[in-house]
Parts: sequence; structure tokens; C-alpha cells
Amino acid sequence: MSTAELHTLTGAYALHALPEDERREFERHLSDCEACTQEVRELSATAARLGLAVAESPPRELRERVLREITTVRQEVPSHGRRGRTVSAGRTGRWSSYALAACIAAAAAFGGVAVWQNQEAQDARQEANQATQQSEQLAQVLSAPDAKTSSSDLGDGARATVVVSQGQNRAVILASGMERPPSGKVYQLWFNDEGTMRSAGLMDPSASDDAVLLDGPVDGATGMGITVEPAGGSAEPTSDPVALMEFPSA
Repeated sequence: MSTAELHTLTGAYALHALPEDERREFERHLSDCEACTQEVRELSATAARLGLAVAESPPRELRERVLREITTVRQEVPSHGRRGRTVSAGRTGRWSSYALAACIAAAAAFGGVAVWQNQEAQDARQEANQATQQSEQLAQVLSAPDAKTSSSDLGDGARATVVVSQGQNRAVILASGMERPPSGKVYQLWFNDEGTMRSAGLMDPSASDDAVLLDGPVDGATGMGITVEPAGGSAEPTSDPVALMEFPSA
């Protein structure tokens, strides 16, 4: 590859888009070309800043469109005698400004994907940690020395058992055989504080058998209820209870 051709590879090198053999040859060229070294440094820094600035997933078609447009842009042949020249905003000989902009856009898009994927991984880890904590708390209630249970038939073959630990100040409901709620609805759990219903979380609408740690402390609640609510739950019951259960006495 001629020196003139090597001068045109700064953008591709900055984006890690060169085949292995061309990368090695270009890196040998960098050791003797101060101008290319400076341009690679500038392009790499710009691509990194743009990538970090993007925090959402790019459209699926962006990568294909950018790569397609790059292939239609003609590279300008650089002039010779470039050693020691001043790097300036007006240089256009080594890299078509349109192609350079397209490559930087691609770098930003790929950086955005990386940021988005990293956020997705963090969210997944957070959800997994929360699920693990809830499972451990649920097990602590079920195995508590002072755990007491009360069971009730909910009709149509459904049955529920509530387990309360005053020491843990928590309660668990074990439900089986429950019909799925209507589309767009969910079963919501409530603490019964002497007639005032306090939200205690939601049940999995896709599970007929479920074990749920009620959300919040038992405190002075004397029982619990289950209602059918819009997806996401309600601040207070909006329907007649599917079930009302008294907590086992101490």
C-alpha cells in the first residue's frame, strides 16, 4: 500500500475498522507520520466523546445506512509532502469531510449501543438483586419460629394460605389455582388496617400459583384482601374483594 493510500486510513483506524494486515501496516506508518498520528488522536477523542454523549438505543437501520453511504463517497487523493505540515480545520485532502462525518456518526451510534447495553445489564443485575432479597425475606418469614398460618378457600378450586411473623413484622401469601385476571388487570394485595385498606403489592397476573411477600410491614393489620385492579395497581381498591382473610391470632 502506498504512502498516499495510508494517509487516507486515519478515520478507519480510529474506529477500529481496519483488517488486521492493514492495521499493522498503518501502525508502522504512524511511527513515521506525525500528521497522521495527530489526526488519529483527534478522531479517537471525538468519537469517544460522541459515544459517551449518547444514552439511548439508535435506530436499527442507522448502522446499515451509514455503512451504505460511506461506500458511495469518493475518497480524495491526498497531496504528497505532508510530513511536518500543520494540522488545520481546512484540510480536506486526506479524508472526505462527508465520509469523516459519517464515520463519526457511526462511532457515536456504536457508542450509544454500548452505553445502552451497559444500562440494560445494570438494570438486569438490579432486578436480580431485588428478586434475591425478596426471596430471602420470604424464606425468613416462612421459617420464622413465631410464624403462624391461616388458610381459606377462594372458590372455583382456588386456595390461599397466609403466613404471618410478628417477629419479622412481615406476611406472605401462598395462592394456588387462581384464575388469571382479565386482560389489562392484575390481582392487588391489601393490608386490612381495621377497615382501612393499605396496598401490599401485586401478584403475578400470569401465575395461577404464587408465593408473594406482602409489601410493607404488618404493623397493626388484622387481615388482608385481594382485589382486581388495573395493570400497575391502584392507590385504593376499585372493585369488590376477591378474598378477605383474617390474619392468624398471636
